Amino acid sequence: MKLNTLRRWLCAALMFAPALCVTQAIFAQKLPPPVKQEETKPERPAQGETGDRAKPSAAGVGLAVDPTAYLIGGEDVISIQTWRHPEFSFNMAVRPDGKISVPLVGEMQIGGMTPDAFSKKFAEAIGDYVRSPEVFVQVLDVRSKKYFIDGEVFKAGEYPLVARVRVLEALSKAGGFRDFANKKKIRILRGTQTFKFNWEEVVKGKKVEQNIYIENGDHIIVP
Repeated sequence: MKLNTLRRWLCAALMFAPALCVTQAIFAQKLPPPVKQEETKPERPAQGETGDRAKPSAAGVGLAVDPTAYLIGGEDVISIQTWRHPEFSFNMAVRPDGKISVPLVGEMQIGGMTPDAFSKKFAEAIGDYVRSPEVFVQVLDVRSKKYFIDGEVFKAGEYPLVARVRVLEALSKAGGFRDFANKKKIRILRGTQTFKFNWEEVVKGKKVEQNIYIENGDHIIVP
């Protein structure tokens, strides 16, 4: 009886031995180490997409305009902001005839007016739709008034005429004279008129009457 029992135990052990070995082999294997994920850095924004955007190329953008003195003209870009009323707040370009079109109001003449003066006019015009409107008008881009500097200067080109400026001040914006510039024979062309300007005399305080105010469309020629 004991011999038969011993045989049965041996047979059972032999039957389960292979499975036991396989199981031990599986657990004996080392699990592969966890894969370390590489940290991904955010891509650098392309140029022009950051907060420090490129400055506008137009010369008259963002220049300070005296709201009590500057006269708005055709092609100027203006901003009209009515507090708490977005329907009467917008940016627009003044038409060459000096007018703008306003929703519900119609056409309005703005050319020849200062920003402050037009603020009051606009507030009156929308008085039927807005109670006690608060309006702020600003010039965003000066395009209607400009002068030109040509010839032997480092920064020749077009300049916005934002405020009254004399010849000497206008030339100071041109980056200086080139080596062979004739500073004694500068000319200001204004339509059919020609004005002479001797830079060397004026900077010494002589014949300062030459230092006239620049007008819209003037061409300063430095030979």
